[in-house]
Amino acid sequence: MSEALKDLAAYVSERLDGRIEEAVVAFGELTLTVAPGDLLEVLSFLKRDVQCQFVSLIDISGVDYPSRENRFDVVYHLLSPRQNLRLRIRVMTDEETAVPSATPVFPGADWFEREAYDLYGILFSGHPDLRRILTDYGFEGHPLRKDFPLTGFVEVRYDDEVKRVVYEPVELKQEFRNFDFLSPWEGTDYVLPGDEKAK
Repeated sequence: MSEALKDLAAYVSERLDGRIEEAVVAFGELTLTVAPGDLLEVLSFLKRDVQCQFVSLIDISGVDYPSRENRFDVVYHLLSPRQNLRLRIRVMTDEETAVPSATPVFPGADWFEREAYDLYGILFSGHPDLRRILTDYGFEGHPLRKDFPLTGFVEVRYDDEVKRVVYEPVELKQEFRNFDFLSPWEGTDYVLPGDEKAK
């Protein structure tokens, strides 16, 4: 399988001269790194070329590396049933630079891109309806970013007095908790209720 992926990487790099920044075969998978401006041309080629025929878009996901200048990776997973091969395309971007929407090539990219926008804040230019898909309308921030606080910014609850849902700033009831991280096989330093009977 890895020989077929190496052949595919060489073929695609040759046919798309200069548009593939990097082609890596690792762990039995081929990853192509592409500039945002070349994405649609690369996707169209991979879908329509007779040697490729990557006609199925499996997934689009985001990855956050906050220490990098281009902090986000947008990762496209493609499948070629005819060739029985999978392929990954990676595009790097930042918070302000929009990635071209893949919907002209793969109409099914619509909700995947909305999810990446909602959870990471990745922008897609030319998307037919780029709005939140999983979080609430008034939600602040993007919850899968590494710098998003674990508690969030607001908490939602139903207030029985006003008979509606209320949004309030997060209020932590407890500053910290004591957890026992000892292995259960090593035992604890204290006696659990009921253990005194075992002796």
